[in-house]
Amino acid sequence: MILCFDIGGTTIKVAEAYSAENVVPKGRIATPTDDFDGFVAVLQTAIDSATIRPQVLAFSMAGVIDSDSGIATAANIPCLTGRRLQIDFETILGLPVVLANDADCFALAEATVGAGRGHDVVFGLILGTGVGGGVVVHGQLINGAGGFAGELGHGSIAQRVFDDPAVTLPAFACGCGQTGCLDAVCSARGIEKLHLHLHDVRMDSRAIVAGWERGDAIAAKTVEVWLALLSGPLAVMENMLGAGVIAIGGGMSNSSRLIAALDIAVREKCLKRFARSLVVPAECPIEPGLVGAAILGLQRHGASAL
Repeated sequence: MILCFDIGGTTIKVAEAYSAENVVPKGRIATPTDDFDGFVAVLQTAIDSATIRPQVLAFSMAGVIDSDSGIATAANIPCLTGRRLQIDFETILGLPVVLANDADCFALAEATVGAGRGHDVVFGLILGTGVGGGVVVHGQLINGAGGFAGELGHGSIAQRVFDDPAVTLPAFACGCGQTGCLDAVCSARGIEKLHLHLHDVRMDSRAIVAGWERGDAIAAKTVEVWLALLSGPLAVMENMLGAGVIAIGGGMSNSSRLIAALDIAVREKCLKRFARSLVVPAECPIEPGLVGAAILGLQRHGASAL
């Protein structure tokens, strides 16, 4: 059995996994963000409460693991930042450990049991509080040892001047310390910034999308700019990867009409002309972080670990 953890800044979700299709959620616990000993105690309690003794601990976590040093950076979980988590967890808990970024786990789940099934290359993109991505090739993460592959959300690439619609945007500051990142303008918080800048009106991202779906002209302009900002970089990513599908998760994916509009905008800008949908909503039926962690554990340790 693989004991899986999906670690966020607010909650740690736990599941027992017996296969990629048999992942059983076991509840959630508040994340001790500033207390490493308390954090480890939560993990130990989950191990002690498991149905059977796990052979592997698999983690999906917000943040990144440096592929060279193994050091974690988790902005919303300070007690994990700066630690070599795999070594620390294995030493303290006495079990093999695998870890991956939450967006990587999302992509792996979608490639295996979600919208990417049957495709050699899958790009998973989370459009939620932030923008995160992961790449899976032939069923494997291309950055299995950690790293930044697929992180489309960060880097000064957001277009600022548009002819149609005629709009000039500032280089919005991003939480990563850069300006002009897609994370700052294409996430749920990002579209809210766009709306405020364009119309001087504060509005929740869900209300903006709902207004666009109703035909509201003000919301329509915001969504038009949002689509222009995101579709170009996504088309370039598609040209680089040749992904068979781009699976979209996160809160923004709850609008099937928005994802369908993004699909059309991306396909218009790709070198390859797709006669089918390329950008699609995620389909993983259970928490993708837990499923992705389970798959990672199964891959790293094989069926013999169960």
